[in-house]
Amino acid sequence: MAKKSKAYREAIAKVPSEAVSPLEAMKVVKEVATKKFDETVEVHFRLGIDTRQADQQLRGTVSLPNGSGKTVRVAVFAEGAMAEAAKEAGADIVGTEELTQQIQAGEFNFDAAVATPDQMGKVGRLGKILGPRGLMPNPKLGTVTTDVAKAIKELKGGRVEYRADRYGIAHVVLGKASFTAEQLAENYGTVYDEVLRMKPAAAKGKYVKSISVSSTMGPGVAVDSSVTRAYTEAAE
Repeated sequence: MAKKSKAYREAIAKVPSEAVSPLEAMKVVKEVATKKFDETVEVHFRLGIDTRQADQQLRGTVSLPNGSGKTVRVAVFAEGAMAEAAKEAGADIVGTEELTQQIQAGEFNFDAAVATPDQMGKVGRLGKILGPRGLMPNPKLGTVTTDVAKAIKELKGGRVEYRADRYGIAHVVLGKASFTAEQLAENYGTVYDEVLRMKPAAAKGKYVKSISVSSTMGPGVAVDSSVTRAYTEAAE
């Protein structure tokens, strides 16, 4: 087993032994995020679902009230009036053939992709390239749409994707360590509500088994899953 650094051991020592409220957890995460770069803060939900079953999948998007702290470059597959609307809305790359050629050549100068429905025939052929990278436009995620301006605004404004992995764990970005604890707690509250709202009907037993939050290089901090007042706490 790799030896933990002195800094990491010191960070571990500051982590409460018991699960704490969302706001308290964010304060601890900020305290132990001591790297020179602005670490990303994530929440990890261990859920009582079996994602091997088609009726127990958990996937979607949620807009964070305080943004994600990440600059998102958006590519849009569109033509004509839709392409112009995308450019006006601030899309970083707009096109069809040229964009397709760039992707086939291995050039990915974007972090999210949006497509109008009429372009999905072309985009579909890129599925084997975009899919593994999580960049494939999907109507369930709001990235296949005729309202490209809205999609671009949401993606750049802090909309993040969540998806439970094969172990039933959903990892979701909450923001940056430079955010205030209150901002992170409010973002957490929004994500928590969304995960509860999207509980698969086929899920049996306890749904939320455990929750933890951590920064990119920091240790995990357990969050009390019974505390549902993240919004109120953040405001007090």
